[in-house]
Amino acid sequence: MKKFPVMILAAIFGFSGIASHAQKDPDVGGAPMYATKNIVENAVNSQDHTTLVAAVKAAGLVDTLEGPGPFTVFAPTNEAFAKLPAGTVDTLLKPENKDALVKVLTYHVVAGKITAKDLKKQIKAGGGKAVLKTVQGRWLTATLQGGKIVLTDEKGGTSTVTIADVFQSNGVIHVVDSVLLPN
Repeated sequence: MKKFPVMILAAIFGFSGIASHAQKDPDVGGAPMYATKNIVENAVNSQDHTTLVAAVKAAGLVDTLEGPGPFTVFAPTNEAFAKLPAGTVDTLLKPENKDALVKVLTYHVVAGKITAKDLKKQIKAGGGKAVLKTVQGRWLTATLQGGKIVLTDEKGGTSTVTIADVFQSNGVIHVVDSVLLPN
C-alpha cells in the first residue's frame, strides 16, 4: 500500500462532535477520541464517520492510516457523503472503482500536522488564502469566511470545517461538512 493514501484515510476516520478548540480526549460521533491512539484506532468508534470508515476499508487504506504520519485529514461526516448525488457512494464503493475512491479519499489528506491556528496563519500570510497540496497530488484552497475555515476544491465545491483540531497520535483531524472532489 502507498504511504500517503493510508495517511489520508487515517485522518478522515474518527471525528465529529468536538468543539472548535482542542480538548483532552474529545467525543466525536459519540466516542472519545484519544490523543494517544492513531486515526484508525479512534475512527472505527465514531458513529458520524461510518461511511468514511467503509470507504477507507474498501479503498484498502486501513494500514496506511495506522502509520506514523503525521497527517492532516479533512474528514467528511456521513451527512457530507449524503449530499453527493444519489448513487455516488455506492458506485465508489464497488471494487471496480477502487482507484477513483482512493483518489477522492486521498484528496482529503495533507502531509504534516496543520492545526486550525497554523492554517489561519497561512491564510493571512497568503493574502486571504492558503493553497494546500493533498497527498493525492492535487490542490485545495483554504480561506476564512465569517471566522470559519472554508476549503474549496478544484471544481469550485466548498466545505466548511465544523470541528477543528481533533488530535490523534499520528496527526490531526478537522471535520468537514461536504466531500471535496479533485479534477
